[in-house]
Amino acid sequence: MSFDWIQEKDPLLVYIADPMCSWCYGFAPEITQVKAQLTGYQFKLVMGGLRPYGTETIKSIGGMLRHHWEEVGKASGQPFQFDLLDKEGFVYNTEPACRAVVTARKIAPDKEFDYFKAAQKAFYFENKDTNQSNTFLAIAESLEIDRQEFSENFESEDIRYETRTDFQVSAEMGIRGFPSVILRHKGQFFLVANGYRKAEDLWKVIEKIQSE
Repeated sequence: MSFDWIQEKDPLLVYIADPMCSWCYGFAPEITQVKAQLTGYQFKLVMGGLRPYGTETIKSIGGMLRHHWEEVGKASGQPFQFDLLDKEGFVYNTEPACRAVVTARKIAPDKEFDYFKAAQKAFYFENKDTNQSNTFLAIAESLEIDRQEFSENFESEDIRYETRTDFQVSAEMGIRGFPSVILRHKGQFFLVANGYRKAEDLWKVIEKIQSE
């Protein structure tokens, strides 16, 4: 298992997600709250790869997406715009968005999580085209990440490889759905959430694990 990125120190919270996963977007306020409170924890963001290298278009899956987006919006209160679902030729491929987050991690690791959430907002609320690199370059600029450096890394084979490695790590951890949260406590890994959960529910699970 490719865990060379994990330091020796416990505890560690691992968040496995995809910026184009609607339930991950709904989950953003909850995981943000938990992350902010766990100040003594390491935090690792892993791109799970919801539909990497996908070829399906909105024409074929738009109805399904609309149903999910409406459901997530109702459950989480997160705002959605639906104009993108009228663009029948849009290809639903989540690899570029995941790769953009990995690029931000490489250049400005302290801004990785903010970049991830900005990419979510760009897709779900602003309906930006995630098959266009300019979408991700604009997010980088908004976070004061150098545009040229971001562009060069985003298109590099190294970043493509690192993105595939994230997908592999997610698979090796046995994750089959997003969002997922894993806690490493006393050298062992515990599943905290597989799917959307409220912050208070995450807290209860974490506290239970730590009390045992």
